[in-house]
Amino acid sequence: MSKAVYIATIEPNSGKSIVVLGLMRMLLGKVAKVGYFRPIIDDLPDNEIDNHINTVVSHFELDINFKNTYAFTRSEVLQKYNQGKPNEVIDGIIEKYKYLEEKFDFILVEGTDFSDEGSIIEFDINVIIAKNLGIPSIIVASGKDKTLEEVAGNLKLAHDTFISKDVEVVAVVANKIANGYDLQLKAQLEEDFDTPVEQIIIPEIKSLILPTLKEIVKELDGKVLFGKEFVNNQTDSFGVGAMQLRNYLTHLKENSLVITPGDRADIILGALQANLSDNYPKISGIILTGGLIPENSILRLVEGVSPSVPIVSVPQGTFSVTNRIGAIKSKIYADNEQKINTSISVFEKHVDQDKLIDSLITFESDSLTPSMFQYNLLRRALQHKKHIVLPEGEDERILKATSRLLESGVVDITLIGDEKIIKNKAVTLDIVIDFKKVNIVFPTKSPFYEEYVTTFYELRKHKNVNMDMARDMMADVSYFGTMMIYKGHADGMVSGAIHTTQHTIRPALQFIKTKPGVKVVSSVFFMCLEDRVSVFGDCAINPNPDAKQLAEIAISSSESALAFGIEPKVAMLSYSSGTSGKGEDVEVVREATAIVKESHPELKIEGPIQYDAAVDMRVGKSKLPDSEVAGQASVLIFPDLNTGNNTYKAVQRETGALAIGPMLQGLNKPVNDLSRGCTVDDVYNTVIITAIQAQGL
Repeated sequence: MSKAVYIATIEPNSGKSIVVLGLMRMLLGKVAKVGYFRPIIDDLPDNEIDNHINTVVSHFELDINFKNTYAFTRSEVLQKYNQGKPNEVIDGIIEKYKYLEEKFDFILVEGTDFSDEGSIIEFDINVIIAKNLGIPSIIVASGKDKTLEEVAGNLKLAHDTFISKDVEVVAVVANKIANGYDLQLKAQLEEDFDTPVEQIIIPEIKSLILPTLKEIVKELDGKVLFGKEFVNNQTDSFGVGAMQLRNYLTHLKENSLVITPGDRADIILGALQANLSDNYPKISGIILTGGLIPENSILRLVEGVSPSVPIVSVPQGTFSVTNRIGAIKSKIYADNEQKINTSISVFEKHVDQDKLIDSLITFESDSLTPSMFQYNLLRRALQHKKHIVLPEGEDERILKATSRLLESGVVDITLIGDEKIIKNKAVTLDIVIDFKKVNIVFPTKSPFYEEYVTTFYELRKHKNVNMDMARDMMADVSYFGTMMIYKGHADGMVSGAIHTTQHTIRPALQFIKTKPGVKVVSSVFFMCLEDRVSVFGDCAINPNPDAKQLAEIAISSSESALAFGIEPKVAMLSYSSGTSGKGEDVEVVREATAIVKESHPELKIEGPIQYDAAVDMRVGKSKLPDSEVAGQASVLIFPDLNTGNNTYKAVQRETGALAIGPMLQGLNKPVNDLSRGCTVDDVYNTVIITAIQAQGL
């Protein structure tokens, strides 16, 4: 049984990083503990770590020391080969790999990056390493500047070489394929490969190939004068500003990099003003050549008009700078979340993950980790794409989450707010959003406004609502967003980043209403702890539920747990366990437990039970030795809102757990509330669970 995979390439700049990042995300969604290993890395300056190792380990928060992630540097390998000691290289790699094998359930092994020095023997070394580790491989090749026949032929030759050395090949990846040629290449690969192997085609993604300002600054040894916080800006093109300003402005393109001598104040100020104008494209940055710095009076002016535009001074001349920028091979850095998320999204879009994972993992994981839970959420949301409305479209966190959601392609989004404010805010905050993919509405300017007003009036006139009141209500973003769901113009809503819980859910209670048979709208948090995911309910809605309400909360929460892949083992929490305690509060929990047992005898439930007895096996067995729930509860029902809300926040803050939610239960259509202290991750995850709810769970 293989517990690893070897990612090999056959050439420089193949783009295998996209495969590594996508695979790591996929593996963490299926396996509890995933390790990462690079047998050979490039030589490093003192006190520096390998960039790609740092990117993978930090982004995925892998529990692994840098020294254990690699075996040798390139110069160490070449030295041993020159000394006639190649076996020492293999022995050292095996030793490091075996150390990791004992600590992790699965290991992603990344082969060498080809370079000019020693590249002749690199392919053979990768084959030898994979063979000696006894693990299958995935081979990656680039289609850049190659014919389709060359790409297919190169992959077939590499595949046959690995197979001839008894190394299993589970997939071949043709990367950086020009748009529109995927079907032709697929036909060519099917013709060339007569053995069953997964054939993956990934298109050329411009934003992953072109360099960021950060990479340009590093290559040119530049000095950032303004906009250090925006050095991860993506450059889609670059051009020299040498002509008169009136002529140069006509050559500006979206996300273009302006290269101009440092004494051309007219070009500098003109480009910055164009960046602020609705009539010209946005620029990604300005490079000032020749080591020239504008006069202080110009610098003061620049400082006031350069939001989101890095301005960099470099010592080289304009011609040299232009050539060197054109030759930069872009990399992915740990702090460039945009490129990392793009890589993962592209991989997920173009790879049959279920098929690939079945060929790699032949065992079942015993636990459900937070990474596995989040991966499964994303995969389920992608199965049936839903439309989610976000009424607080002008909030920074909402905009950042929207960028991530669109990058993942997981949902369609409507933002409610002023279109000009939203777009200007995105530019100012350097939030990359493809506004062609976003629906932006302002309630009173919407073509549906009058229809919504009339519908609300008809629904609420029995509550003495008149048309003027209906107009006022439909001008409110929460009411407007909720009406979008009611009318079928959206599938779900997420709000609460700047509004109260009451403001978010009141419209839903008024006309979305509850599901048949449900009397209590309640909530759960999915608490992503270090090694498991627990369901906490109700921590957001019901202040003091009685026994019947508490029982319904427990039933709804257990159904939510099951719907999201968590086996429900329900603990009805109290300050005593079993029959040891008495008192009004304990009796409410005891009665609620009895109601659930009678109505749902198949459900594993225990109550009353204390928190420690519910989650700690040792304590649970000592207090309730015959319980199926004690020590292993996955659904924890709190007796009141005061206890639940404080407990979830205490667990979240003290343990660093991710709290996804609250997710509301019992409504006919999904509306979910955010905390006003929510993070971008909170928004992102809540939108995804809302999309899954909208699928009919």
